[in-house]
Amino acid sequence: MKTAVVNIGDIITGDWKNPRAVGDTILMVDGKIVSVGSDPLQGVTDCDVVIDADGATAVPGFIDSQIHNTFGDYTPRQKTVGFLESYVHGGTTTGITACEVHVTGRPTDPEGVKALAIAANKSFKSWRPGGMRFWAGSVILEPGLIKDDFKELSSKGVWLAKAGFGGVNTPYDYVPMVKWAREHGMITTVHTGGGSIPGSSGIWADHLLAMQPHVSFHVNGGPTAMPDEDFPRLVEESDIALQVCTAGNLRTLLMTAELIMNANQFDRFLIATDTPTGSGIMPLGMMYTITHLASLTDIPVEYAIAAATGNNARIYNLNCGFLRVGCDADLLLLDACVGSSKDNALDGLRNGDIVAVAAVVTDSVPRFVGQSRNTPAAKKNIRVVECHLPMDFSGSDY
Repeated sequence: MKTAVVNIGDIITGDWKNPRAVGDTILMVDGKIVSVGSDPLQGVTDCDVVIDADGATAVPGFIDSQIHNTFGDYTPRQKTVGFLESYVHGGTTTGITACEVHVTGRPTDPEGVKALAIAANKSFKSWRPGGMRFWAGSVILEPGLIKDDFKELSSKGVWLAKAGFGGVNTPYDYVPMVKWAREHGMITTVHTGGGSIPGSSGIWADHLLAMQPHVSFHVNGGPTAMPDEDFPRLVEESDIALQVCTAGNLRTLLMTAELIMNANQFDRFLIATDTPTGSGIMPLGMMYTITHLASLTDIPVEYAIAAATGNNARIYNLNCGFLRVGCDADLLLLDACVGSSKDNALDGLRNGDIVAVAAVVTDSVPRFVGQSRNTPAAKKNIRVVECHLPMDFSGSDY
């Protein structure tokens, strides 16, 4: 499928070091971005679908790097069906599992946790709820796993491993398992802060520094944060990516942002929601955290967007998260909402507003154009101006 977005006001790349692209057109073909900037008229006229952005802002689709999936688009924690496709209407085009810990009656023996991760990984391979690409299947590190288990998991496509919910005596017991997972090319993630479910252990800076995972999940608390003195230690004594989440502690989220900016280590700063959990379902969770950073700190709004897009892509080795040639064709059109005191999406976010998600495109396919069901209407008239396919862009099917 060939799709063009024209008359874009601002193109935010998802790269905090080079946050803006010059031009007003993005061309996408068969799931990839093939042009960013200005495109010859012939390139646009050959498209199956042309979207007029009417001066709205284009950004990469948000990557939520901590979603508590199970099987299908259902969360037993909140007894809700369809939450993933609802997140698409909040701008999340890529989800990454927080591990399948919420699967009812989940196994805890080595064979069981391996089977769970493999099954989850395979079940989302070609299924896109609402158009979202979802990376499922994170093995939950449990006592009894040995080095060869990680070799087996890796050979079967599992590339994520999670510490924090296992029946270990102490979090230090995760150290060898995290090492084995890393040796077999897996991205390792660790629960951070106080225990979030009955029976789970708190994990603090000493544990993380011993484990050396790729990502400290919800470093600002999920929902209980570490002691304040632990935060600078993680920034200064490690290269662990520090993920902050909507469902955590806002004060320590802002503190982490300040520490990472002062250390000039913004590549390590990631945004996620850590939902659905006891905090509920948050289709606009990614945007809420972007607004918190943009309006309550001195962080440029383009940087906050990068923390929700390109930074996640870099850490997880994904081909999305950037509006650049060759990347996956996942993008949003954002705008100030009707009634806002601001006239565009970037000023709205700096003001602390939730802005309108006026269009979502994933895999070069428009999932909806005009209005999200989760945000107020956009000020600008974002619309499909040309279509040669029998498609409905209202979003009613997603």
